[in-house]
Amino acid sequence: MKLTHNLYRQILTIVCIIFALIYIIVAVVIPKTLIPFYEKNIYLYLQTPLEVVRNDINLSKIDTSVAFIYKENDLLTTSSNLKKVIDIPAKQIIKKIKKPNGKFTYRGRTYYYSAIKDDNSYKIAITNDEYVRKMRADILEALFPVLIVTLLMILIIVAVWSQSLAGRIKHLKDKIDNLDNDDFIDKYNDKFNDELKVLSNAIDEMKITLHKQDEYKNQMYQNISHDFKTPLTVVKSYIEAIEDGVQDEKTGLKIIKQEIEKLEIKVHSLLYLNKLIYYKNTKDTDNYKHVTVDIVEMLNNSVSKFKVTRPDVQWHLKIYDTKTTFNGSQTMWEAIIDNILSNFIRYADKTIKITVRSHRIYFYNDGQAIDENILDDMFTPYKKGINGQFGLGLSIVKQTLLLLGYDVSIKNEKVGICFIIK
Repeated sequence: MKLTHNLYRQILTIVCIIFALIYIIVAVVIPKTLIPFYEKNIYLYLQTPLEVVRNDINLSKIDTSVAFIYKENDLLTTSSNLKKVIDIPAKQIIKKIKKPNGKFTYRGRTYYYSAIKDDNSYKIAITNDEYVRKMRADILEALFPVLIVTLLMILIIVAVWSQSLAGRIKHLKDKIDNLDNDDFIDKYNDKFNDELKVLSNAIDEMKITLHKQDEYKNQMYQNISHDFKTPLTVVKSYIEAIEDGVQDEKTGLKIIKQEIEKLEIKVHSLLYLNKLIYYKNTKDTDNYKHVTVDIVEMLNNSVSKFKVTRPDVQWHLKIYDTKTTFNGSQTMWEAIIDNILSNFIRYADKTIKITVRSHRIYFYNDGQAIDENILDDMFTPYKKGINGQFGLGLSIVKQTLLLLGYDVSIKNEKVGICFIIK
């Protein structure tokens, strides 16, 4: 994909816009903001000589940017530079004056005045806006070179930084493009410890996770194939044996039926697990969370079923809670409890204990402890567990509980193991 506006140009454009705004502020806004300050200085500038103006001062010799008007009774005297300052008769100027200090506009220019009036005399000092314009020009003249130099320095810094940033982003894109490429070697040395470095590390972790998932999927497919292939092979062998007359039909059909039932259980388990994962991904769990079951009744039913399989085991069910309702349907809790107990009857030695306390369910058996290295993988589908066994039972337990808002953990006791649902 061809970039029409790369990051480097975007950053430079933003910097230019910012400095254009700064220039407008410096050239327009600040001078206008400072006008009251300038005017205050002008009024002070006008008032100072006005106080010494009298009728005996020769106003004709004054040649400055300030013109004076002196009126005493009917005698009107003006300084010789009045027309140079403002081309308007003195009497009209007097009519425009409304207060001791002020300004007025004439022919597109602003004029400032200061006036002192007493019983017999009227003294006026007036000047144009040349002072204000000069102050604004002086500010621009002083700030403009500094602004240009600052702009150039920042542009250089931003150019270098944006090129570096663009290079780092390109490096991240290369890493993402090669997530599935095991031959890709990342030789880039990122010296900055910032958000992009965190993102780069996250991509590395993602690649490791994806690699592990691929390995896990490949292993799971092999295990599923093996798990499904075994009963099919047995069924095929017995069919051939019956056809060849090596195996009597009644015994052979009985074994074939048993293997098909095993295969059917595995298929149903796999479909059930996929359904749980689908519900979890679609977040369609509200219906299950609003349904409740009496867990004691569910436990009693399951224990009664499994006692027949392991009559040599002592079964203990202890209930300490008065409120024994849990979220979920009977079908889901039956799957949870039956899969745990199916695991327990394979490994329990003499005792299986089930305890309900503090709205938690504890499943304990006195079988062998679980290797710490595989403890975290016990709920992973078709991950090898105790004695190299693998299957879907504990995965169904984990996914169903997560769907209902519960969790399950395994803990090795001094003797035996304990599953805790909370």
